[in-house]
Amino acid sequence: MRETGFDNDKYLKTQSSHIRERIAKFGGKLYLEFGGKLFDDFHASRVLPGFQPDSKITMLKELKEQVEIVIVINAGDIEKNKVRGDLGITYDMDLLRLVDAFTGEGLYVGSVVLTRFSEQPAAIAYEKKLKALGLRVYRHYPIQGYPSNIPLIVSDEGYGRNDYIETTKPLVVVTAPGPGSGKMATCLSQLYHEHKRGVDAGYAKFETFPIWNIPLNHPVNLAYEAATADLDDVNMIDPFHLEAYGETVVNYNRDVEVFPVLNAIFEKISGHSPYKSPTDMGVNMVGNCIVDDNVVRKAACQEIIRRYYKAECEKRKGNAGEGPVHRIELLMKKAGISTADRPVVAAANIRAEQTGNPAAAMELPDGTILTGRTSELLGASSALLLNALKYQAGLDDDVKLIPQNFIEPIMGLKTGVLGGSSSLLHLDEILIALTLAAVTDPKAQKALDHLPDLVGCEAHSSVILSQIDEGVFKKLGMNLTCEAHYESKKFYHK
Repeated sequence: MRETGFDNDKYLKTQSSHIRERIAKFGGKLYLEFGGKLFDDFHASRVLPGFQPDSKITMLKELKEQVEIVIVINAGDIEKNKVRGDLGITYDMDLLRLVDAFTGEGLYVGSVVLTRFSEQPAAIAYEKKLKALGLRVYRHYPIQGYPSNIPLIVSDEGYGRNDYIETTKPLVVVTAPGPGSGKMATCLSQLYHEHKRGVDAGYAKFETFPIWNIPLNHPVNLAYEAATADLDDVNMIDPFHLEAYGETVVNYNRDVEVFPVLNAIFEKISGHSPYKSPTDMGVNMVGNCIVDDNVVRKAACQEIIRRYYKAECEKRKGNAGEGPVHRIELLMKKAGISTADRPVVAAANIRAEQTGNPAAAMELPDGTILTGRTSELLGASSALLLNALKYQAGLDDDVKLIPQNFIEPIMGLKTGVLGGSSSLLHLDEILIALTLAAVTDPKAQKALDHLPDLVGCEAHSSVILSQIDEGVFKKLGMNLTCEAHYESKKFYHK
């Protein structure tokens, strides 16, 4: 039984109630900038055991009658075909995915905004496509000197030049496929237009991390820094909040740095600012729902180590430099942890050293650590998965879940017909073979029934895995790390 450190039910009630209060504070119209992942927030669920990955969407569904979604996308990102690293799809495709996802949850998507629109050909073509799909599309334009040229920004030639977004609900959630899309600027532009129309609308910001009401160097906040090490985000004490209220709270550098400008924009739009600090702008209640601090500290420390291995692998793949690795190393020192605090690391590496081949290890829910090694038929990850399923099903280690005469024809197909360079089966192929074996073998079926037991298990590989195997680990809900080197010394790795 895994430990729980976060009360998800309390969070859903507290968070939705707090947002309702903020809507009421501004007379019934609130533009809520929604940062982070609305769907599948696995980072939050890893560092806050008990937090459900879909909690934010569930919370918004409790406000469904009051909510309207506005999705913004930077026109320059459309032109550049910018790709989401976690999903491997372009921002313009991810926007369509988000529309479908919101609609599928019964939430109303009111419109799409093309920000920093400068007649980019790809953006114009995308706008036509969205309109053909029945979506309302608005254009927002670059403003010279943004965000410091406040007289121009808050004028008819600045925000006033942007299209006014027609909205009908009291809570307008402004979200985007990724960072740098223009969520905040869209909200502020709307405040300008609403004020000119005599509507006293408000702005607030929803960011899960850093958590403002836990210590600056709490592992959960350090884990956020580790997750954004490539963005140079740094957690810091909010000096404006400390001066206004004498209270020490946590924010991050970009919000603190931009707050004087935001304050001036608020004052220019409506004659006064509703906030005394960047923390005031937030509505996040996650910190109030931590019920076991020791559990979340331990979970967050594991996340920092996982982020370290990810940064090392990205450096090895040539996708990042030394910077993120060094920053996470410093965070590990702050947290008082090292890679030795991740038990599966030593287990996998020792097994690899013993066999002279790649190996992998997994920590099961009861704390047992199993390993898998590369053989003539199976790669280390596949062997590990089958070993784990046998253990969870209470089957003897020498039980063969998949007959050899099932595996060999697939291996022959991969190399002989499909031209693959390796005959070893990927994890998805092993699962398909196990599913077929389960049709006639009760033991194979029993093992397959225990796949859900592996959700949340920790795993480590002595080599960088293929994208396919990494993807399967992720789909099964396991937390995988890898050593930052490949099995071979080739330059091209699939």
